[in-house]
Amino acid sequence: QLQASGGGLVQAGASLRLSCTDSDRYSVGWFRQAPGKEREFVAAIRWDGRGTYYADSVKGRFTISRDNAKNTVYLQMNNLKPEDTAVYYCAAGPKNSGESYYTGSRYNVWGQGTQVTVSS
Repeated sequence: QLQASGGGLVQAGASLRLSCTDSDRYSVGWFRQAPGKEREFVAAIRWDGRGTYYADSVKGRFTISRDNAKNTVYLQMNNLKPEDTAVYYCAAGPKNSGESYYTGSRYNVWGQGTQVTVSS
């Protein structure tokens, strides 16, 4: 079971680090969903950490990484903006898949979300 944590309420420009545990054997993606909007891709990482993928909206501000010894994937979020406000979900998928890292269909295990709220 995946478990996402680390969300909170911060001001614009602040940083947060989200964690996703029990993910050491899989490729992992972070997605988010804001009220009234569809779920969107944020970032993903290969099971071995040798490839990372980002949505254009977060490139240069967010960094995804993993520590397989701790069974944890991290999403470091810097320079947060009000438009980053959403529930963030981590999801795990197989090491190898024909599906894109950017799409939800690649991932077959989803954790409970963690709320991130950024005030202006």
